[in-house]
Amino acid sequence: MSEQAAPGIRSGAVPGGVPGTIHDAVPLGAPVEGGPARRPAPVTLRGRHVAIVPFDAEKHAASLYALSHGPEKEALWAYLSAAPFPDEAAFARFYAEAATKADPLLFAIVEAASGRAVGHATYMRIEPAHRVIEVGNILHTPALQRTPGATEAMYLMARHAFEDLGYRRYEWKCNALNAPSRRTAERLGFTYEGLFRQHMIIKGLSRDTAWYALLDHEWPKAKAAFEAWLDPANFDAEGRQTQRLEDIRAAL
Repeated sequence: MSEQAAPGIRSGAVPGGVPGTIHDAVPLGAPVEGGPARRPAPVTLRGRHVAIVPFDAEKHAASLYALSHGPEKEALWAYLSAAPFPDEAAFARFYAEAATKADPLLFAIVEAASGRAVGHATYMRIEPAHRVIEVGNILHTPALQRTPGATEAMYLMARHAFEDLGYRRYEWKCNALNAPSRRTAERLGFTYEGLFRQHMIIKGLSRDTAWYALLDHEWPKAKAAFEAWLDPANFDAEGRQTQRLEDIRAAL
């Protein structure tokens, strides 16, 4: 982004907070204390319903391929950069390579009861100096969709980013046409910030990107809502929620 010095202010002047300096002449952001955030590592985050674990193609590819391929499952890949794979071997090769990268840093979402991989997600666009990180490349198979584990997975990753790694901005971006992803972002407590038009070309198609974010000072309220929603007392004998996550958050 190009920035121009304000009239009468020497370009490159350093704010010092001394009367008569640039600090008094132009509006500037609030001071930020502390150093950079920590870069995420391949750790394991355990919840009641799921665990977030470093992706291992030998352990996770077969289960994830079976749950994400076949009749009526192609829509799972509509908004992801990877296409449905022709066979399990191609799937395993792709994910074995993806698992070697530090950004995006790939995790499997593993069902606690069965130990099978039922989805994946990454930390990506990681900027420790600015304390900004994104959660993305999210795949929820039908075995994970609309379950407490799906919400718990996003809670575990957000909590780790804010509380363990020290990020101050947690981003969610998606294709603007991806209505389910946009609803999920808002349900989880992210705030819509705007539309980046013609932002990307994915699979030969133009993509406008919707941007969402959750900030560190918003996290305590979001965390309290997550934990109240995930409490077993919020579910009846058939496993149906008593209160919606967004209603709990609004009441706090």
